[in-house]
Amino acid sequence: MKALLSVSDKTGIVEFAQALHALGVQLLSTGGTAKLLADQGLPVTEVAEVTQFPEMLDGRVKTLHPKVHGGLLARRALPEHMAALKEHGIETIDLLVVNLYPFEATVAKPGCTLADAIENIDIGGPAMVRSAAKNWQDVGVITAADQYEAVIAELKAAGKLSDKLRFALSVAAFNRISQYDGAISNYLSSVKFEDEKLSEDYVPARAEFSGQFNEQYVKVQDLRYGENSHQQAAWYRDLAPAAGSLATGVQLQGKELSYNNIADADAAWECVKSFDVPACVIIKHANPCGVAIGANPFEAYSKAFQTDPTSAFGGIIAFNRPVDKAAAEAVSKQFVEVLMAPDFTAEALEIFKSKVNVRLMKIALPENYGSVRNALETKRVGSGLLLQSADNHELALADLKVVTVKQPTPAELNDLLFAWKVAKFVKSNAIVFCKNGMTMGVGAGQMSRLDSARIASIKAEAAKLSLQNTVVASDAFFPFRDGLDVVVDAGATCVAQPGGSMRDQEVIDAANERGVAMVFTGVRHFRH
Repeated sequence: MKALLSVSDKTGIVEFAQALHALGVQLLSTGGTAKLLADQGLPVTEVAEVTQFPEMLDGRVKTLHPKVHGGLLARRALPEHMAALKEHGIETIDLLVVNLYPFEATVAKPGCTLADAIENIDIGGPAMVRSAAKNWQDVGVITAADQYEAVIAELKAAGKLSDKLRFALSVAAFNRISQYDGAISNYLSSVKFEDEKLSEDYVPARAEFSGQFNEQYVKVQDLRYGENSHQQAAWYRDLAPAAGSLATGVQLQGKELSYNNIADADAAWECVKSFDVPACVIIKHANPCGVAIGANPFEAYSKAFQTDPTSAFGGIIAFNRPVDKAAAEAVSKQFVEVLMAPDFTAEALEIFKSKVNVRLMKIALPENYGSVRNALETKRVGSGLLLQSADNHELALADLKVVTVKQPTPAELNDLLFAWKVAKFVKSNAIVFCKNGMTMGVGAGQMSRLDSARIASIKAEAAKLSLQNTVVASDAFFPFRDGLDVVVDAGATCVAQPGGSMRDQEVIDAANERGVAMVFTGVRHFRH
């Protein structure tokens, strides 16, 4: 058996080569990999000795040769293939170990030059990988260090690789080539080429959105069905999911997550991550029906649940702090579909042990969890895709512009920032009443902002919550004064809105007339 090893990332390659040698596998290699193996005392043959052609053009040409690709592509079961190899003095290659030039890592570096990017486009590596992967019935192709262990295990046990493993390795290889080519396409089609600036140290300007958009995802699981039972669905994650994101979570117990569970869980998790103090978010049908902060998870949950106990039934609950016994006991009294937290105490897990259908999700949060968010958002449309930078704007006190005679109190300003964070996660048109770090009424997803304001009031009344002396956040401007009048009639004393309407002055005058404070945020948070 013969193996050709040529890797850029040399993690584990010496140990892997030593294991192959111990099994009697002959080692071929190139350049730096060959030198590394030889320095470790391994008997290794340079590819140039096999091809009888030297590496040239700074290593750009070394494996692009019939004695390499013939050895990879020949089908052992076809006599005419084997006769051709014999005629031309080509020996078969049974294992190929290749990982590619680090193109993605190179272009991710600040100040990466166009020359560096181009030089890190691998040619020979992908060509060999494709040859080996195409001929998977005869050749095992290894493209990542985490595959070494399985390969050695099968070689030790059977002296060869099984069809199942060879095929899996082939699929992984083609996936890697697809990812690699997609990254190259994304980069090159984003470059704003300027002839007069072209030089070895030229760092190109790049468009925010590339000329061709290539995204890669890995399937996490098939789902029982989609949004409705007649639809099929699957869940995919990014190739390298961000720390603290939903895709990194571990389900500790409960039924399999559904399509709607995952969509709602993401809304809950992204919302609760926006708070740097203990917080609880309850989501129903993609909208927050209760959000609160507190001294601890129990207090935060108790306040959030009061906002809308009816809608909270069968909801998705997220905490940004570990769930302890007190919080678990409170949550366990209601019907909950999914409960998420960075961790659960032993007592909390014991409480939910008898509630076997409750899905518990543990998602570890990094230190800077509030800033770990998707950079881009996508939405499918007919035969196309909408792509935008994510709505990651964080409002600070200094951003608020008071436009009324009445000034907000410090307590109102804190509640305005809280309400604004919540409004960002409420479907438009969004109206959110808050007080003392707790949502008091939420109006979501209405065609009219006026109706959203009325619905928020109705929900607060149904929950027996007083809206007197509350603050209100509106995700977009009030086009007329009537929406402002509705929230003030309900009891609001301070309002935050983006501003920017042709009738801003009319609404400001109405606020002054009603004796309430109003601030402009300068940004809106449509969420469709």
